[in-house]
Amino acid sequence: MSQKIRSMTGYGKGEEIANDRRFTVEIKSVNHRYNDITIKMPRIIAALEDPVKKRILQDVFRGKIDVYINFESFSSSDVDVKLNMPLASAYLKKLFLLKDELRLLEGNMLELVAKFPDVITVEKAENEEAVLWEILCPALEKALEKFLAMREIEGENLKQDILQKRNALVAMVAQIKERAPLVTKEYQAKLHARLHELLEGVEVDPQRLAMEVAVFADKSCIDEELTRLDSHLVQLQDILEQGGQVGRKLDFLVQELNRETNTIASKANDIQITQVTIAMKSEIEKIREQIQNLE
Repeated sequence: MSQKIRSMTGYGKGEEIANDRRFTVEIKSVNHRYNDITIKMPRIIAALEDPVKKRILQDVFRGKIDVYINFESFSSSDVDVKLNMPLASAYLKKLFLLKDELRLLEGNMLELVAKFPDVITVEKAENEEAVLWEILCPALEKALEKFLAMREIEGENLKQDILQKRNALVAMVAQIKERAPLVTKEYQAKLHARLHELLEGVEVDPQRLAMEVAVFADKSCIDEELTRLDSHLVQLQDILEQGGQVGRKLDFLVQELNRETNTIASKANDIQITQVTIAMKSEIEKIREQIQNLE
């Protein structure tokens, strides 16, 4: 059973409101060689980062993924405000000492002490992770569903574009196959005419001519390369039709297409075939660029 192909770019947003709390989740991604997930969320719910990442990893296998989680609470049970009395007393003593030494007017000491670091801290209430996860999870699922849907739509568009370019390559390979058998015959005719011209009418040794033509035919033979190109192009279509995580497979296949095309260009010794290979390399490069977007 075939799977859907996904692009590595996508965006999705989800929101969930329950029990005086609201979670908003945004997921977006761009191309990346590996799977790199960055999650930005309030420190007060930092304990939920690991389950969020694990959930995303179940369905996302490649790309640079940025996740933004916003949390709003209208419930006092979510936070615990703590007062560090020893620290506040120490600050206050130093303030009175500073006032006496510099003969300053007495200001609002309470306000000053409250502003000092770590005197008053706000922490997440204990044993709230499970409750918060029950609200965050639906928001994450909504965002992930939209995110994956966009990836699949873009992936399908990329698939169809690559298939069109693959079909163009098939047609070009057919042109080369049609032209290849004529190259040796034309070389034989040209060689015979050239030798006849140089030898001024002296009969050319047919055995010697046949040997030269045989050497040329051997050096310019591209049958193996054409066979491998046929195989690679069939594999290209099969991989696309099977779907799933195809990016790395296709990247390797494109390298092989390039290799065979370059070999044909160097061996064929024919201007028409060379022109076709130039066009093929252009199409292969376009396919390579599109593959970089696939998961």
